[in-house]
Amino acid sequence: MNEAPRPLGNSPVTVGPLGLGCWPLAGMTRPGITAGAAEATVAAAVEAGITHLDTAYCYGEQGESERAIAAALRGRRDAIMIASKCGIHWEPDAAATPPRRQVIDGRPERIRVEVEESLRRLGTDRLDLLYLHAPDPGVPIEESAGELARLLAAGKTRAIGASNVSIGQLEAFSQACPLSACQLHFNMLQREIEREILPWCMSHGVAMVVYWPLMKGLLAGTMRRGQVFPTTDSRHKYPMFQGIEFERNLGFVAALEPIAARLGCSLPDLVLAWTAEQPGITSVLFGATSPEQVAINARALAVELDDEARRDIAAAVTARGPVANRRPVEGR
Repeated sequence: MNEAPRPLGNSPVTVGPLGLGCWPLAGMTRPGITAGAAEATVAAAVEAGITHLDTAYCYGEQGESERAIAAALRGRRDAIMIASKCGIHWEPDAAATPPRRQVIDGRPERIRVEVEESLRRLGTDRLDLLYLHAPDPGVPIEESAGELARLLAAGKTRAIGASNVSIGQLEAFSQACPLSACQLHFNMLQREIEREILPWCMSHGVAMVVYWPLMKGLLAGTMRRGQVFPTTDSRHKYPMFQGIEFERNLGFVAALEPIAARLGCSLPDLVLAWTAEQPGITSVLFGATSPEQVAINARALAVELDDEARRDIAAAVTARGPVANRRPVEGR
């Protein structure tokens, strides 16, 4: 993998091919994530050369993810590219399990409040990249984008992005605010952005930052047939981890293992390296909840795919066929 920094669209910001997605560090979908473990995970990423850190206002009920980044980065802010998101927060809800509900709020006044709070949590005077986390169906996206444009002009961020958007929303957003990045999910099994959104971004000079390259661990090769996810683990809600779909996906993973073995790398290394070299993909976010997981994923920076590996991966993807892409809404 070419480790050289890549331009973030037409902005002055550059990013590495791999970034640390800090949603798992919030502890909201994985039990047992302590503040110390989150801080150690961020510090390990920076030490491994992963300088692109992706977080959000709603990553934790009290901003736990942003606070972990601040704790790990004392004295080395300028060496790190921090991306955060606004427009989603949590509110108490006694009728829900757990007792909270996610609120999408794209009003300009709410966006400004969240960004100021994120800056305080992170202990910095500016973000490198600020995303609208998700469009608010009750607010025209141009209004949300307009506030982000004002924050950009005020120096609160160096670049603006949009996450979890459709092609039409991207077009409307870009008319109201300079757009440098788009963030959506993408992996070997979920490639729907290749149809419209990725070509649009490539033709408009917009960087594509993708999450779920390992599809919540599915493509890491650590899951087994018959595995059941507890209700405290968000994966129990996804069709990709249930029944026949899960069995077929594990078969796909098994087909990748000989490719990784021939190249002398781990399966996560192979998957991340493949994802990072796909046309139009600027940076790939991987999740981790420990320094050990960071070390495993960071090794992908040293992986070089050859043409045989690319052909074998393409054949495995074709053989797997369409997947169940329906997913529940969560903070990610």
